[in-house]
Amino acid sequence: MASRVSHNSKDSLGDRAYLVIREQILRGELSIGSPVSRRQLAESLKMSILPVGEALQRLEREGFVETRHRAGTRVRVFTADEIRDQYTLREALESQAARLVAERASLQQLHELTRMAEQVDVLFKRSVQSQGDSEFLFNVHNQHFQFHMRIAEYGMSKALRDEIETKQVLMFNWFYMVAAPDRVLPPHFHADLSAALSTRNPEKADRAMRRHVRHGLEELVASLRPLANRKWRSGR
Repeated sequence: MASRVSHNSKDSLGDRAYLVIREQILRGELSIGSPVSRRQLAESLKMSILPVGEALQRLEREGFVETRHRAGTRVRVFTADEIRDQYTLREALESQAARLVAERASLQQLHELTRMAEQVDVLFKRSVQSQGDSEFLFNVHNQHFQFHMRIAEYGMSKALRDEIETKQVLMFNWFYMVAAPDRVLPPHFHADLSAALSTRNPEKADRAMRRHVRHGLEELVASLRPLANRKWRSGR
């Protein structure tokens, strides 16, 4: 498969393989539980197995794939407890970011968040009728990711933003949403969150973000539970 990710010429082959494989996961082309073959990836990327192996090691450290002796590597299958733990971490980090945005963001930044939130809501509404359009759905999730990362940025805490990025909480949210594409969000779901941030009330912003993150969590866990029983298939 040809990569649709733009690459910097200074990126190593391992970096490039990492970006392509992660994108395949986020597009759902490598779904939860799917075997991952180093040899097949190396052939499709026109690389040796070494940089592909480096990329998979990095993805395993970040939690996107898992390896078992004599069974090979597969896209990670999450348990219900692991999913809930990820959302607990996301809630803690993003609720603090919401508080800081309410306190620190400029009026221009709040207007930008409102615009982005409205656009994300429109895209999610359209995505209900576009389940067969993988490119459109990828763009929807990318816009959603950018909206939440902008909230982290406008909290004006580099340490908090870096932690949100390092812990991959938004990437895992993207991963789960791709794996459970039938979830329907309420109207104005992101616009309501943005409105709470714009009140300049940290407590209200905190509560709104916690509701936002928790919404539909148990339904998501239930929809992904059957995947937890998927048997290992060798991808080597």
